[in-house]
Amino acid sequence: MRNERWLLPEGIDEVLPPEARDLEALRRELLDLFGAWGYELILPPFVEYLESLLTGTGRDLDLQTFKLTDQLTGRLMGVRADITPQAARIDAHQLRRATPTRLCYLGTVLHTRASGLAPSRAPLQIGAELFGHAGVESDCEILCLMMESLARAGIRDVYLDLGHVGIFRALARQSGVTCEGELALFEALQRKAIPEIQTLLEDLGVIGSVAAMVTALAELNGDDVLGHARRILGDAGSQVHEALDYLDRMAAVIREQLPGTPLHFDLAELRAYHYQTGVVFAAFVPGMGEEIARGGRYDHVGEVFGRARPATGFSADLKKLFRVGRGEDDRQSPSAVFAPAVDDAALRARVCDLRSVGERVIWELPGQVGGPGDMGCDRILRRRGDRWEPEAL
Repeated sequence: MRNERWLLPEGIDEVLPPEARDLEALRRELLDLFGAWGYELILPPFVEYLESLLTGTGRDLDLQTFKLTDQLTGRLMGVRADITPQAARIDAHQLRRATPTRLCYLGTVLHTRASGLAPSRAPLQIGAELFGHAGVESDCEILCLMMESLARAGIRDVYLDLGHVGIFRALARQSGVTCEGELALFEALQRKAIPEIQTLLEDLGVIGSVAAMVTALAELNGDDVLGHARRILGDAGSQVHEALDYLDRMAAVIREQLPGTPLHFDLAELRAYHYQTGVVFAAFVPGMGEEIARGGRYDHVGEVFGRARPATGFSADLKKLFRVGRGEDDRQSPSAVFAPAVDDAALRARVCDLRSVGERVIWELPGQVGGPGDMGCDRILRRRGDRWEPEAL
Protein backbone atom coordinates (compact mmCIF):
# COMPACT_ATOMS: atom_id res chain seq x y z
CA MET A 1 0.00 0.00 0.00
CA ARG A 2 1.39 3.37 -1.01
CA ASN A 3 2.18 5.76 1.85
CA GLU A 4 0.28 9.00 1.23
CA ARG A 5 0.28 10.43 4.73
CA TRP A 6 1.92 13.57 3.40
CA LEU A 7 -1.10 14.44 1.23
CA LEU A 8 -3.35 17.33 2.24
CA PRO A 9 -7.15 17.27 1.80
CA GLU A 10 -8.41 18.65 -1.50
CA GLY A 11 -8.67 22.43 -1.37
CA ILE A 12 -6.44 22.72 1.72
CA ASP A 13 -3.10 24.32 0.98
CA GLU A 14 0.01 25.40 2.83
CA VAL A 15 2.38 28.29 2.18
CA LEU A 16 6.09 27.52 1.94
CA PRO A 17 9.26 29.64 1.90
CA PRO A 18 9.89 32.16 0.51
CA GLU A 19 6.21 32.87 -0.29
CA ALA A 20 5.25 32.66 3.39
CA ARG A 21 7.68 35.45 4.28
CA ASP A 22 6.35 37.71 1.53
CA LEU A 23 2.76 36.91 2.45
CA GLU A 24 3.47 37.86 6.06
CA ALA A 25 5.01 41.15 4.90
CA LEU A 26 1.82 41.94 2.96
CA ARG A 27 -0.30 41.02 5.99
CA ARG A 28 1.63 43.50 8.14
CA GLU A 29 1.42 46.20 5.49
CA LEU A 30 -2.36 45.89 5.13
CA LEU A 31 -3.03 45.75 8.87
CA ASP A 32 -0.89 48.87 9.27
CA LEU A 33 -2.94 50.50 6.50
CA PHE A 34 -6.19 49.62 8.30
CA GLY A 35 -4.78 51.02 11.53
CA ALA A 36 -3.88 54.29 9.80
CA TRP A 37 -7.54 54.59 8.76
CA GLY A 38 -8.68 54.05 12.37
CA TYR A 39 -9.65 50.37 12.13
CA GLU A 40 -8.93 48.37 15.29
CA LEU A 41 -7.69 44.79 15.06
CA ILE A 42 -9.79 41.95 16.47
CA LEU A 43 -8.91 38.24 16.77
CA PRO A 44 -12.15 36.23 16.88
CA PRO A 45 -12.05 32.51 17.74
CA PHE A 46 -11.75 29.85 15.05
CA VAL A 47 -14.68 27.87 16.53
CA GLU A 48 -17.96 29.14 18.02
CA TYR A 49 -21.40 27.85 18.84
CA LEU A 50 -23.19 27.37 15.55
CA GLU A 51 -26.14 29.69 16.19
CA SER A 52 -23.72 32.56 16.78
CA LEU A 53 -21.74 31.93 13.60
CA LEU A 54 -24.80 31.66 11.37
CA THR A 55 -26.82 34.55 12.76
CA GLY A 56 -28.53 36.44 9.97
CA THR A 57 -26.37 34.90 7.26
CA GLY A 58 -28.85 32.57 5.61
CA ARG A 59 -28.53 29.15 4.02
CA ASP A 60 -25.36 29.78 1.98
CA LEU A 61 -23.04 30.09 4.96
CA ASP A 62 -24.75 27.17 6.70
CA LEU A 63 -23.80 24.89 3.80
CA GLN A 64 -20.20 26.15 3.89
CA THR A 65 -19.72 25.59 7.64
CA PHE A 66 -18.07 22.51 9.13
CA LYS A 67 -20.02 21.38 12.21
CA LEU A 68 -18.93 19.44 15.27
CA THR A 69 -20.25 18.63 18.75
CA ASP A 70 -18.71 20.29 21.80
CA GLN A 71 -17.69 17.44 24.12
CA LEU A 72 -18.07 19.70 27.19
CA THR A 73 -21.62 20.92 26.61
CA GLY A 74 -23.08 18.70 23.90
CA ARG A 75 -23.93 21.81 21.88
CA LEU A 76 -23.31 22.07 18.15
CA MET A 77 -20.30 24.16 17.17
CA GLY A 78 -19.06 25.44 13.84
CA VAL A 79 -15.68 26.22 12.33
CA ARG A 80 -16.00 29.76 10.99
CA ALA A 81 -16.53 30.11 7.26
CA ASP A 82 -16.70 33.93 7.42
CA ILE A 83 -15.34 36.37 10.01
CA THR A 84 -17.89 39.12 9.28
CA PRO A 85 -20.63 37.70 11.58
CA GLN A 86 -18.04 37.42 14.35
CA ALA A 87 -17.14 41.09 13.93
CA ALA A 88 -20.85 41.98 14.15
CA ARG A 89 -21.15 40.00 17.39
CA ILE A 90 -18.11 41.76 18.87
CA ASP A 91 -19.47 45.18 17.96
CA ALA A 92 -22.98 44.49 19.26
CA HIS A 93 -22.27 42.47 22.38
CA GLN A 94 -18.68 42.99 23.50
CA LEU A 95 -17.89 46.61 22.64
CA ARG A 96 -21.38 48.18 22.71
CA ARG A 97 -20.14 51.62 21.65
CA ALA A 98 -22.44 54.47 20.71
CA THR A 99 -19.92 55.96 18.29
CA PRO A 100 -19.10 54.51 14.87
CA THR A 101 -16.81 51.51 15.35
CA ARG A 102 -14.16 50.46 12.86
CA LEU A 103 -12.83 46.91 13.15
CA CYS A 104 -10.40 44.88 11.03
CA TYR A 105 -9.26 41.28 11.10
CA LEU A 106 -7.21 38.61 9.44
CA GLY A 107 -7.53 34.87 9.93
CA THR A 108 -8.09 31.51 8.26
CA VAL A 109 -11.66 30.47 7.50
CA LEU A 110 -12.68 26.97 6.47
CA HIS A 111 -15.25 26.02 3.81
CA THR A 112 -16.88 22.65 3.27
CA ARG A 113 -16.45 23.07 -0.47
CA ALA A 114 -14.58 25.31 -2.86
CA SER A 115 -16.61 28.26 -4.12
CA GLY A 116 -16.69 29.58 -7.65
CA LEU A 117 -13.40 29.25 -9.49
CA ALA A 118 -11.35 29.39 -6.27
CA PRO A 119 -9.74 26.01 -5.50
CA SER A 120 -8.94 26.81 -1.86
CA ARG A 121 -11.26 25.79 0.96
CA ALA A 122 -9.11 27.57 3.54
CA PRO A 123 -8.85 31.24 2.52
CA LEU A 124 -6.87 33.66 4.66
CA GLN A 125 -9.66 36.21 5.08
CA ILE A 126 -8.71 39.83 5.59
CA GLY A 127 -11.25 42.59 5.93
CA ALA A 128 -12.61 45.70 7.58
CA GLU A 129 -16.05 46.53 8.98
CA LEU A 130 -17.62 49.88 9.89
CA PHE A 131 -20.53 49.79 12.37
CA GLY A 132 -22.84 52.55 13.52
CA HIS A 133 -23.35 54.66 10.39
CA ALA A 134 -25.89 54.29 7.58
CA GLY A 135 -25.05 56.26 4.47
CA VAL A 136 -23.06 56.72 1.31
CA GLU A 137 -20.11 58.13 3.26
CA SER A 138 -19.40 54.95 5.23
CA ASP A 139 -19.99 52.69 2.22
CA CYS A 140 -17.58 54.78 0.16
CA GLU A 141 -14.99 54.78 2.95
CA ILE A 142 -15.02 50.99 3.01
CA LEU A 143 -14.89 50.78 -0.78
CA CYS A 144 -11.95 53.21 -0.96
CA LEU A 145 -10.12 51.26 1.75
CA MET A 146 -10.66 48.09 -0.29
CA MET A 147 -9.20 49.75 -3.37
CA GLU A 148 -6.20 51.09 -1.43
CA SER A 149 -5.62 47.56 -0.08
CA LEU A 150 -5.56 46.17 -3.62
CA ALA A 151 -3.09 48.87 -4.66
CA ARG A 152 -0.82 48.02 -1.71
CA ALA A 153 -0.93 44.37 -2.80
CA GLY A 154 0.36 45.45 -6.22
CA ILE A 155 -2.91 44.81 -8.06
CA ARG A 156 -3.53 47.13 -10.99
CA ASP A 157 -6.24 47.55 -13.67
CA VAL A 158 -9.03 46.99 -11.16
CA TYR A 159 -12.63 47.63 -12.16
CA LEU A 160 -15.60 47.86 -9.82
CA ASP A 161 -18.95 46.12 -10.02
CA LEU A 162 -21.77 47.89 -8.15
CA GLY A 163 -25.27 46.68 -7.32
CA HIS A 164 -28.01 46.95 -4.70
CA VAL A 165 -29.85 43.97 -3.21
CA GLY A 166 -32.73 46.22 -2.17
CA ILE A 167 -33.94 46.44 -5.78
CA PHE A 168 -34.66 42.74 -6.21
CA ARG A 169 -35.88 42.42 -2.62
CA ALA A 170 -38.43 45.24 -3.12
CA LEU A 171 -39.62 43.82 -6.45
CA ALA A 172 -40.03 40.37 -4.86
CA ARG A 173 -42.22 41.90 -2.16
CA GLN A 174 -44.19 43.85 -4.77
CA SER A 175 -44.81 40.61 -6.68
CA GLY A 176 -46.22 38.91 -3.58
CA VAL A 177 -44.24 35.67 -4.03
CA THR A 178 -43.50 33.34 -1.13
CA CYS A 179 -40.06 33.00 0.44
CA GLU A 180 -39.54 29.82 -1.57
CA GLY A 181 -40.56 31.60 -4.75
CA GLU A 182 -38.22 34.48 -4.00
CA LEU A 183 -35.32 32.06 -3.48
CA ALA A 184 -36.04 30.29 -6.78
CA LEU A 185 -36.16 33.62 -8.63
CA PHE A 186 -32.95 34.73 -6.93
CA GLU A 187 -31.09 31.61 -8.04
CA ALA A 188 -32.33 31.93 -11.62
CA LEU A 189 -31.43 35.62 -11.66
CA GLN A 190 -27.85 34.84 -10.61
CA ARG A 191 -27.54 32.72 -13.74
CA LYS A 192 -29.28 35.44 -15.80
CA ALA A 193 -31.48 32.62 -17.14
CA ILE A 194 -34.27 34.73 -18.67
CA PRO A 195 -36.46 31.88 -20.01
CA GLU A 196 -36.27 30.18 -16.59
CA ILE A 197 -37.17 33.45 -14.85
CA GLN A 198 -40.16 33.93 -17.12
CA THR A 199 -41.38 30.38 -16.52
CA LEU A 200 -40.97 30.75 -12.77
CA LEU A 201 -42.92 34.00 -12.75
CA GLU A 202 -45.77 32.37 -14.68
CA ASP A 203 -45.81 29.41 -12.28
CA LEU A 204 -45.86 31.81 -9.32
CA GLY A 205 -48.75 33.79 -10.79
CA VAL A 206 -46.73 36.97 -11.28
CA ILE A 207 -47.86 38.84 -14.38
CA GLY A 208 -47.91 42.31 -15.91
CA SER A 209 -45.41 45.06 -15.20
CA VAL A 210 -43.99 43.42 -12.07
CA ALA A 211 -43.07 40.28 -14.01
CA ALA A 212 -41.51 42.42 -16.74
CA MET A 213 -39.44 44.37 -14.20
CA VAL A 214 -38.13 41.25 -12.44
CA THR A 215 -37.20 39.72 -15.80
CA ALA A 216 -35.51 42.95 -16.92
CA LEU A 217 -33.08 42.85 -13.97
CA ALA A 218 -31.14 40.10 -15.73
CA GLU A 219 -30.16 42.54 -18.48
CA LEU A 220 -29.79 45.73 -16.45
CA ASN A 221 -26.02 45.84 -16.39
CA GLY A 222 -23.43 48.09 -17.94
CA ASP A 223 -21.33 51.18 -17.37
CA ASP A 224 -24.23 53.64 -17.74
CA VAL A 225 -27.35 51.66 -16.95
CA LEU A 226 -28.99 53.62 -14.13
CA GLY A 227 -30.93 55.99 -16.39
CA HIS A 228 -32.24 53.06 -18.41
CA ALA A 229 -33.12 51.24 -15.17
CA ARG A 230 -35.25 54.17 -14.00
CA ARG A 231 -37.34 53.91 -17.16
CA ILE A 232 -37.64 50.12 -17.13
CA LEU A 233 -38.46 50.05 -13.40
CA GLY A 234 -40.82 53.05 -13.54
CA ASP A 235 -43.72 51.12 -12.01
CA ALA A 236 -41.68 49.87 -9.08
CA GLY A 237 -42.23 51.05 -5.52
CA SER A 238 -40.36 53.87 -3.82
CA GLN A 239 -37.73 51.54 -2.33
CA VAL A 240 -36.47 50.63 -5.79
CA HIS A 241 -36.07 54.28 -6.77
CA GLU A 242 -34.40 55.08 -3.46
CA ALA A 243 -31.90 52.28 -4.16
CA LEU A 244 -31.20 53.68 -7.65
CA ASP A 245 -30.67 57.15 -6.12
CA TYR A 246 -28.25 55.61 -3.63
CA LEU A 247 -26.26 53.99 -6.43
CA ASP A 248 -26.16 57.34 -8.22
CA ARG A 249 -24.72 59.04 -5.14
CA MET A 250 -22.22 56.23 -4.63
CA ALA A 251 -21.07 56.49 -8.22
CA ALA A 252 -20.57 60.26 -7.92
CA VAL A 253 -18.36 59.85 -4.84
CA ILE A 254 -16.39 56.98 -6.40
CA ARG A 255 -15.70 59.01 -9.54
CA GLU A 256 -14.51 61.90 -7.42
CA GLN A 257 -12.33 59.91 -5.00
CA LEU A 258 -11.16 57.18 -7.39
CA PRO A 259 -10.89 59.00 -10.72
CA GLY A 260 -10.20 56.74 -13.66
CA THR A 261 -11.48 53.59 -11.95
CA PRO A 262 -13.81 51.72 -14.36
CA LEU A 263 -17.27 51.42 -12.80
CA HIS A 264 -19.81 48.83 -13.89
CA PHE A 265 -23.39 48.37 -12.64
CA ASP A 266 -25.16 45.03 -12.40
CA LEU A 267 -28.63 45.07 -10.83
CA ALA A 268 -28.85 41.27 -10.93
CA GLU A 269 -25.63 40.76 -8.98
CA LEU A 270 -26.78 39.88 -5.46
CA ARG A 271 -23.69 38.69 -3.58
CA ALA A 272 -24.47 37.43 -0.07
CA TYR A 273 -28.12 38.29 -0.73
CA HIS A 274 -29.35 36.50 2.38
CA TYR A 275 -27.68 38.95 4.76
CA GLN A 276 -26.70 41.97 2.66
CA THR A 277 -29.28 44.75 2.90
CA GLY A 278 -28.14 47.49 0.55
CA VAL A 279 -25.33 48.35 -1.82
CA VAL A 280 -22.97 45.53 -2.82
CA PHE A 281 -19.66 45.91 -4.64
CA ALA A 282 -16.84 43.76 -5.94
CA ALA A 283 -13.42 44.30 -7.48
CA PHE A 284 -12.33 42.43 -10.60
CA VAL A 285 -9.16 42.29 -12.68
CA PRO A 286 -8.86 41.28 -16.35
CA GLY A 287 -8.41 37.59 -16.93
CA MET A 288 -10.07 36.45 -13.70
CA GLY A 289 -13.67 35.27 -13.78
CA GLU A 290 -14.38 35.91 -10.11
CA GLU A 291 -13.92 38.88 -7.83
CA ILE A 292 -10.72 39.42 -5.87
CA ALA A 293 -12.47 41.41 -3.13
CA ARG A 294 -16.10 42.05 -2.22
CA GLY A 295 -18.16 44.07 0.22
CA GLY A 296 -21.40 45.81 0.93
CA ARG A 297 -23.96 46.88 3.50
CA TYR A 298 -25.48 44.43 5.98
CA ASP A 299 -27.48 46.47 8.50
CA HIS A 300 -29.00 44.89 11.62
CA VAL A 301 -27.09 41.59 11.58
CA GLY A 302 -26.12 42.34 15.19
CA GLU A 303 -29.78 42.55 16.28
CA VAL A 304 -29.79 39.03 17.69
CA PHE A 305 -26.83 39.98 19.89
CA GLY A 306 -28.81 42.83 21.41
CA ARG A 307 -28.04 45.78 19.12
CA ALA A 308 -29.27 46.42 15.60
CA ARG A 309 -26.55 48.62 14.15
CA PRO A 310 -26.03 49.68 10.55
CA ALA A 311 -22.92 48.03 9.13
CA THR A 312 -20.79 47.94 6.00
CA GLY A 313 -17.55 46.17 5.19
CA PHE A 314 -15.34 44.32 2.74
CA SER A 315 -13.24 41.18 2.74
CA ALA A 316 -10.76 39.32 0.55
CA ASP A 317 -8.50 36.29 0.55
CA LEU A 318 -5.00 37.54 1.38
CA LYS A 319 -3.40 34.58 -0.41
CA LYS A 320 -5.29 35.44 -3.59
CA LEU A 321 -4.34 39.12 -3.35
CA PHE A 322 -0.71 38.14 -2.92
CA ARG A 323 -0.67 35.76 -5.86
CA VAL A 324 -2.50 38.16 -8.18
CA GLY A 325 -0.53 41.24 -7.19
CA ARG A 326 2.92 39.85 -6.53
CA GLY A 327 3.72 37.06 -8.95
CA GLU A 328 6.82 34.92 -9.27
CA ASP A 329 8.70 37.63 -11.17
CA ASP A 330 8.31 40.09 -8.28
CA ARG A 331 9.72 37.82 -5.60
CA GLN A 332 13.27 38.37 -4.44
CA SER A 333 15.22 36.18 -2.08
CA PRO A 334 16.21 38.10 1.03
CA SER A 335 19.88 38.89 1.50
CA ALA A 336 21.60 36.93 4.26
CA VAL A 337 25.00 36.75 5.91
CA PHE A 338 26.70 33.41 6.53
CA ALA A 339 28.48 33.07 9.87
CA PRO A 340 31.12 30.27 9.92
CA ALA A 341 31.07 27.64 12.66
CA VAL A 342 33.84 29.25 14.68
CA ASP A 343 33.78 29.47 18.49
CA ASP A 344 34.73 33.10 18.85
CA ALA A 345 33.26 35.71 21.22
CA ALA A 346 33.91 38.55 18.78
CA LEU A 347 32.05 36.64 16.04
CA ARG A 348 29.07 36.02 18.30
CA ALA A 349 28.99 39.71 19.21
CA ARG A 350 29.16 40.70 15.54
CA VAL A 351 26.26 38.38 14.68
CA CYS A 352 24.18 39.97 17.45
CA ASP A 353 25.01 43.45 16.18
CA LEU A 354 24.01 42.60 12.61
CA ARG A 355 20.74 41.02 13.69
CA SER A 356 19.91 44.04 15.87
CA VAL A 357 19.93 46.30 12.78
CA GLY A 358 17.73 43.95 10.76
CA GLU A 359 20.29 41.81 8.97
CA ARG A 360 19.53 38.13 8.42
CA VAL A 361 22.41 36.02 9.72
CA ILE A 362 22.60 32.23 9.40
CA TRP A 363 25.04 30.22 11.47
CA GLU A 364 26.95 27.39 9.88
CA LEU A 365 26.45 24.15 11.81
CA PRO A 366 29.50 21.90 12.33
CA GLY A 367 29.63 19.13 9.73
CA GLN A 368 26.60 20.40 7.80
CA VAL A 369 26.01 19.70 4.11
CA GLY A 370 26.13 22.77 1.86
CA GLY A 371 27.80 26.15 2.02
CA PRO A 372 26.74 29.81 2.05
CA GLY A 373 25.22 29.80 -1.43
CA ASP A 374 23.20 26.67 -0.68
CA MET A 375 21.81 28.41 2.42
CA GLY A 376 20.64 31.43 0.41
CA CYS A 377 23.41 33.74 1.62
CA ASP A 378 24.99 36.42 -0.49
CA ARG A 379 27.68 37.41 2.05
CA ILE A 380 29.94 35.69 4.53
CA LEU A 381 31.55 36.94 7.73
CA ARG A 382 35.36 36.94 7.50
CA ARG A 383 37.87 37.94 10.12
CA ARG A 384 39.84 41.08 9.41
CA GLY A 385 42.25 41.70 12.24
CA ASP A 386 40.23 41.77 15.44
CA ARG A 387 36.89 42.35 13.66
CA TRP A 388 34.47 40.18 11.69
CA GLU A 389 33.07 41.88 8.58
CA PRO A 390 30.57 40.68 5.94
CA GLU A 391 32.01 40.23 2.46
CA ALA A 392 30.24 39.47 -0.78
CA LEU A 393 30.51 35.90 -1.99
